[in-house]
Amino acid sequence: MSHTFHIPVLGLGFSIDTPLKVARYGISSAISIVDDELVERIREYHAKQNGIEYIAIPKSADNARARRITAYLNLVESLVSQQVAELKKLPFVLNNDLCRYFELLPDGSQLKQGYELMMDYPDGERKTIFQNILRRSIKVGSIDVNIMAKVDKMNFNADGEYLGDENTDALAALRGFAESNLQSSVVLSAGMNPRLYSYLENFDCFLPDSEGKFSKKIILKVSDFRSALIQAKFLAKKGLWVSEFRVESGLNCGGHAFATEGYLLGPILEEFKQKRETMVDELFELYKPAMLQKRLELLPIPAQRISVQGGIGTSEENDFMMDYYQLDGTGWGSPFLLVPEVTNVDDQTLTQLTNATEADFYLSGASPLGILFNNFKQSSAETQRLERLEKGRPGSPCTKKYLCTNTEFTEKPICTASREYQNLKIKQIQGLALPQEEYEEQFNAITEKICLCEGLCSSTYIKYDIVKRKESKAVAICPGPNLTYFSRIYSLEEMVMHIYGKIDLLKTVQRPNIFIKEIDLYIDYLKTDIQNHFKDLTEKKKKSLHKFKMQLQEGLNYYKTLFEKLPWQATFNMEDLFLALTTSENKLNTIVITD
Repeated sequence: MSHTFHIPVLGLGFSIDTPLKVARYGISSAISIVDDELVERIREYHAKQNGIEYIAIPKSADNARARRITAYLNLVESLVSQQVAELKKLPFVLNNDLCRYFELLPDGSQLKQGYELMMDYPDGERKTIFQNILRRSIKVGSIDVNIMAKVDKMNFNADGEYLGDENTDALAALRGFAESNLQSSVVLSAGMNPRLYSYLENFDCFLPDSEGKFSKKIILKVSDFRSALIQAKFLAKKGLWVSEFRVESGLNCGGHAFATEGYLLGPILEEFKQKRETMVDELFELYKPAMLQKRLELLPIPAQRISVQGGIGTSEENDFMMDYYQLDGTGWGSPFLLVPEVTNVDDQTLTQLTNATEADFYLSGASPLGILFNNFKQSSAETQRLERLEKGRPGSPCTKKYLCTNTEFTEKPICTASREYQNLKIKQIQGLALPQEEYEEQFNAITEKICLCEGLCSSTYIKYDIVKRKESKAVAICPGPNLTYFSRIYSLEEMVMHIYGKIDLLKTVQRPNIFIKEIDLYIDYLKTDIQNHFKDLTEKKKKSLHKFKMQLQEGLNYYKTLFEKLPWQATFNMEDLFLALTTSENKLNTIVITD
């Protein structure tokens, strides 16, 4: 790979076409394919922008969801291929796209070193030969797709007949990717879905060719070693190889937050490091018989990458993660929301993000999925939610129905952010004669939900000026806590140079180390969890809380040992690190779980 970092999926619309902006420079990124309506509208937009005939695929068409996704991914692949072909034709003149490709590469890259050597060559035949070798060495960034495995709504036709398992949201999205021309990876996130994982077996593109190469790879986004191994074993038994584990911090990340049971990022990465080779061998032993059963030639063990994402903010942290934990890459997500040439954030939201304070980024119950969600207090979606409450009209119109999971009041699932659900739920609690404090708590929990299907797309529609009449312009955005330390708009060059340590965008910013920040996020999470269960603390929950606190303490002990044994003096201020760690430990020790 050209670069050592990738750009993970960002919401729904924020990175929907990021590959069109960075893939030609060798930077890999991921597209969300949850929303086929968004996918279809962005396909129309880019087709028209590039003078390509656009033939609509109506929602009512047969196999529409998968076909829409395939058509869009094929368009992106075609446009990126065209960009790269044009880039390769350019002369080596500073500031054009060809030189930009090489200038963005990390200094340790052999290709970058070769480019710099070539630029010093005198003009002549040898220089021309050298330039042609460099052109042939250009690698395109991977155009990956992301599927939230458990966002898998069942679908019905106009007569109310179930369209079958193969047409649930997640399976249809997977089929759309599998049938596309892309040679890239599907990133499966948000937990294991056995039905979806089994469906992968239907597509030969996930199997190696005669040379052991995969045209399409499987990446699992995971938050701990145990779940990674369980999921990978399930797939290996079916002859499906996991080509990469993307380890993400449970809380120090953007989007939905999947808190671990107190396991911190450092100890998790340590476990991956210590057990990496054993895991590969164990998975291959399960993979071999499955391959033989498929009558496929057994080749050497396929490669397996491990990367990390969530909360990395400096080149020192990036390099430490790569070197100490022997990783193959890192993910940088939220900071790219402030890079307009890479992501789709409308001007108003960009301004709000650059002026935000730490208190504006918070962990919320806003997601209809019932999963913690990193929210932004200043977003127009949050403003709209509060305005609707003032008018006595809580909830959102539900048009897309991707997150319809609740059957508490209806036979067909509805969304907990919808006006229909919130009205029904509020009426229910009004009839319970609850004490005022308890009623307000429940009311606030019900009405905190926001429409993510619309909100996570609207910024893109605003930026591209394709908002439909009567369509909401309220923007929901879900940055990780790390974004608070980046406070202006940046260019692609600036952000890449920051990642690789050529410049320091946070030089004057007081920012906690990534490990310390995550510890404090988990301590706050534990405090909130105790508070939420204060009145109904069962024995089972009590044990869970004690285990959580114990795991945090073990994580703190791990960092003490880590900080003491490593010669970080040249990179990190050790005195500040130990002081911050002691402060966090003192905060943890003040937490009392009722016996």
